[in-house]
Amino acid sequence: MKNILLFLTIFALFFSCKKTEEISIIPEPFYFTGVLIDGKMGINYVDISLKPIIKISFIAPVNRASANANIILLENTTSKNIPLDFSFDKNDSTVIITSKSALNSISKYSLQVLPDFLSKANTKLNSNIQLNLTTAADNSDKFPIISDSLLLDLVQRQTFKYFWDFGHPVSGMSRERNTSGDLVTSGGTGFGIMAIIVGVERKFITRKQGLDRLNIMTDFLKNSAVKYHGAFPHWLNGATGATIPFSTKDDGADLVETSYLIQGLLTARQYFNGNDANEINLKNKINDLWNAVEWNWFTKNNENTLYWHWSPKYNWDMNFKLSGWNEALITYVLAESSPNFFISKTVYDEGWARNGQMKNGKQFYGITLPLGSDLGGPLFFAHYSFLGINPNGLTDSYANYGTQNVAHSLINYNYCKANPKKFSGYSENCWGLTASDEKNGYSAHEPNNDNGTISPTAALSSMPYTPKESMQALRFFYYKLGDKIWKNYGFVDAFNLTDIWFADSFLAIDQGPIIIMIENHRSQLLWKLFMSCPEVKSGMKKTGFTSPNL
Repeated sequence: MKNILLFLTIFALFFSCKKTEEISIIPEPFYFTGVLIDGKMGINYVDISLKPIIKISFIAPVNRASANANIILLENTTSKNIPLDFSFDKNDSTVIITSKSALNSISKYSLQVLPDFLSKANTKLNSNIQLNLTTAADNSDKFPIISDSLLLDLVQRQTFKYFWDFGHPVSGMSRERNTSGDLVTSGGTGFGIMAIIVGVERKFITRKQGLDRLNIMTDFLKNSAVKYHGAFPHWLNGATGATIPFSTKDDGADLVETSYLIQGLLTARQYFNGNDANEINLKNKINDLWNAVEWNWFTKNNENTLYWHWSPKYNWDMNFKLSGWNEALITYVLAESSPNFFISKTVYDEGWARNGQMKNGKQFYGITLPLGSDLGGPLFFAHYSFLGINPNGLTDSYANYGTQNVAHSLINYNYCKANPKKFSGYSENCWGLTASDEKNGYSAHEPNNDNGTISPTAALSSMPYTPKESMQALRFFYYKLGDKIWKNYGFVDAFNLTDIWFADSFLAIDQGPIIIMIENHRSQLLWKLFMSCPEVKSGMKKTGFTSPNL
């Protein structure tokens, strides 16, 4: 009996020791269960506050002493280690992290929890944690608050300098961008001409100064600039008038850029309509340039469509039909209105409208889009043709063009406000997608081609369509981001708050619509002038347009 009891005792002790040994070699589970930054979950955190509250929860209580050495916050640009404060919650299973001082605005940070971080039982973290943080713009005003009216004055005046101070010294034409040297742009010059009219009207310059500059431009365009069947190339040498190829085969006529130039010239003709010899001279030169464009020749052997390009070397090889909906409505309107080389309504219906195929009719964010691609495309579709064409009350068998442009602008606004891709900065105050520079090039930004790049021209040039939303954007751009994007020629071309990138560029085709469309919002000046052209009235009516402005 004693032997049996001894055996059972030894057996019990053996298994008791074995169980204890097995428990001791099983590590305590220690891993994080969640992260909240300013109450939000994620991995990449954008628009965080400058004094964020970071909460990291773990499966077990933590060793408080190990936090200081193993939880670090780095500023990515400088690799500077940010001093932190720590507190603890929920029986020490949650670490609350705050920075000792405010973080820099619009900056990237990396929060790391290293594997040597310990639990209360001194178990190491099963893996490291790394989170990416991008801080929001600070909410301070960078400039003194002024009235909205004075702010609009300021934006128009500052942006006007691009065309006035930076106009080419020989031709007076508009340089493509602020680094272009002798390279000038025909379309951007058309925008620049309209900007000069605003400059005269707003008394940034005198009427004589504006008239003198336009006479220099038109002398150059008539006597020096190379033309192809009356049409101009996209780019020219501002000193000689020679064509500068836009691409290998785009080395001749660009009918769309020509239409932007003629739009500006006709607007100037209507404005400088006095009996002064210089104004009469300007009017005659503009008529000569306008009447010489062989619009119908660009139907390429009488097809029922217009073609964008023609090259003396490559002929029609670019083969780009002008089909709607895009930025080229003005091209068809001018082709319809030409006194000498007009197109038929059939060319408009079949070539541009594609017999109605340019219609959309779907709803986006509860807004019906009459024309074009889903979500509207880049916002310059609503700007370039409508610097002169007044869309308000303008209809034909395909659309109401005021409705179209308002819908397009509001869809763009609502997309940015919704921010489905979670880019930093996008909001009801920071919106606008259109063609512009971006961090590594140039792209036509729109909801279906969105990489976080906001272009100020998009929202600001939509001022006639979305006055409330565009004014919100203007205030944000100027007061909140002004230290980053407000420069000598107005707002820079674009910025990306996710990539922390700000352009240092200005483009004629982006600066021009800002001045012009703000003026159309304020006084309808350019709309009134262009729509007063008798040729335009006649051409649009015969094509089926109706409007109280025709």
